[in-house]
Amino acid sequence: MTLVEKPKIAKPEEGDIPMTNDRVVIEDLAVSYSGKIAIKDVNMKIPGQSVTALIGPSGCGKTTLLRTINRMHDLTKGAEVTGKVTIDGKNIYDSGINPILQRRKIGMVFQKPNPFPTMSIWDNVAAGLKLNGIKNRALLNEIIEDSLKMSYLWDEVKDDLKKPAVTLSGGQQQRLCIARALAIQPEVLLMDEPASALDPIATAKIEQTITELKEHYTIIIVTHNMQQAVRVSDRTGFMYLGELIEYDKTDNIFKNPKEELTRNYVEGRFG
Repeated sequence: MTLVEKPKIAKPEEGDIPMTNDRVVIEDLAVSYSGKIAIKDVNMKIPGQSVTALIGPSGCGKTTLLRTINRMHDLTKGAEVTGKVTIDGKNIYDSGINPILQRRKIGMVFQKPNPFPTMSIWDNVAAGLKLNGIKNRALLNEIIEDSLKMSYLWDEVKDDLKKPAVTLSGGQQQRLCIARALAIQPEVLLMDEPASALDPIATAKIEQTITELKEHYTIIIVTHNMQQAVRVSDRTGFMYLGELIEYDKTDNIFKNPKEELTRNYVEGRFG
């Protein structure tokens, strides 16, 4: 794959054993902090080219689960992870995996837009590419333009690429952060409440971006907004007190949940 190609889900050769479309597989996953359990016994199979939403009340483990997928818990003192997280069949917690290199393969967009404040719009998107050794100016320009187009920001900033990123509106800054994550061509794109700090118009643009990006990426999003989960996701996992209570197609979770606890949550009886 060249640097300007978009990721594609591998397909089996004719005659091969059929391959699953599951891009991320989580098995018996548990996370604790200094012995205190944060999540336990989580099992999920997340298909490629889809959006999976994680919902549940505050403190239920949604963000903790998201952070396991790019090994961010390695940076937290006292954190312990057991179980498996495999991406394209490779367990990212195997002893031979370099966590720093692994994180570069996983795009992460946080709740609050966090562009590099002293850098221009162009330099923000180029930052990860330069860290990966890309120096060719023409190639950088090509990838930056492509990433900004995919995040629906190019038309708004193409004449102002040298302006400081902090001059952008909050919604534009968040789409810039999405472009920055896309520039390194991640295997999976993680989003932790990406629209929670934005107004309705900016939120709609973020949701449009997510919907379009799933053609090329596996996206996992944490959201407190259940209507947003309905609008953008193909599958939804409901978490409560560190456990994955139910995981199914989004339509089933919201219209015909199997678990009474799920039904009570999506009907607004607690949360």
